[in-house]
Formats: sequence, C-alpha cells, structure tokens
Amino acid sequence: MELHNLKPAARSTKSSKRIGRGEGSGKGGTSTKGHKGAQSRSGYSRKVGFEGGQMPLYRLVPKRGFKNINRVEYSPINLSSLQALVNQTQATEIDLSLLIEHGLISKRDLVKVLGNGTLESKINISIHAISKSAREAIEKLGGTVTIIDTKGKAASEETPEN
Repeated sequence: MELHNLKPAARSTKSSKRIGRGEGSGKGGTSTKGHKGAQSRSGYSRKVGFEGGQMPLYRLVPKRGFKNINRVEYSPINLSSLQALVNQTQATEIDLSLLIEHGLISKRDLVKVLGNGTLESKINISIHAISKSAREAIEKLGGTVTIIDTKGKAASEETPEN
C-alpha cells in the first residue's frame, strides 16, 4: 500500500458538487435546478400523490360502496373443527380459553360456530354467536349452547325482544 492507493472510507467525504457557489463552480446560475417551474423555486416541496398537474390517480379512481363502522366481525369455527378438538383433548366443556390455547382463535376474536361438518360428541359450548344448524346439531346430541355477551358475561339463552 502506498500513498497513491489510499482512498477515504465510504461515505466519509462530502459530494464534490458545490452547488450555488457562483459561475466559476460550473454549477452556478440555476444551481442545477433548471429554468423556471415549481421545482426551481425556494420553498418547493413535492406533495404526496402530486403528478405534475395531471389529475392524480387517487382522484381518478372511483370509490365504491361504504365501510360500515358498526360491523361486528366474527371468527368462524366449524363443527368439524370442534370435533377435531374434542378428539384431540377429550374435552366436553369448550370455551374461549380452550380455543385460544389450541390456536383456533386469537385472544380478542369474537367467535361464531358454523354448521359445516359433523359432530359426534356431546359438548357444552360457550361462545359469542352460533348458526341455527350448528345449534341444532349440538342440542341433538344433548349438548348445551351458552351465548357470551361481547363484554365477556354470559347472556341469556333467549334473544331480547324490543
């Protein structure tokens, strides 16, 4: 290694361009910004989605429908999944903590049992919602269904009438 081989470490030196330091620098006059227009002016900042005056894409694409802010979204669990859980654990009482423990739902999920598949074991289940066919299948085998209020308390079996 000799003196003519030495180089500074990567990104340790500034750019050799000295912009806006007069005509003698070779970058004087417009300071590499070109002539006129918004980008040559001081204080210019490019707005997100700005397309040079052309109608921006987010204004061109039409919006469809609406998002219901009051929608309640449930995580579905089928009877076949419950039967597999019963076969695996031999449990007769199924509640949210058992479903969370076996990875069928997340901690904050609301659960709805659907009637897809068959159930061969008598189970007592407490969940947030259940379909009519799933309720019939569970009760046909002598099991019980307890609906939990979304706050975590057990609600009554009957739906309140307004």
